[in-house]
Amino acid sequence: MILRVQPVHIYQMYIRIHRSAGCHEVVGICDHELLGKTLSEGDLNVVISPEFFGSHLATEEEILAALRDCENINMFGERCISLAISHGFIDEDSCRMIAGVPHAIIL
Repeated sequence: MILRVQPVHIYQMYIRIHRSAGCHEVVGICDHELLGKTLSEGDLNVVISPEFFGSHLATEEEILAALRDCENINMFGERCISLAISHGFIDEDSCRMIAGVPHAIIL
């Protein structure tokens, strides 16, 4: 899989940080055009829901802060995945394509 490294523009990714007492944070990040979409591939259906991925359009700095500070991150989309790869948080080999959309999980 080869991802195009795209310039990341402000406010093109949604983020939501889920916090609960005594637990690590869980973060959902997705490219803005994916929010509310369902990705289908074979028997797999993934809903990129606002409830998980949020309604906050984030800056690149906010995304990078979450990548630095959080231990459990679920990401969908070329922009957020390219950002994570270009800053060394994940390798391209750790990404999976679902219905043509890059997906990665950081644990």
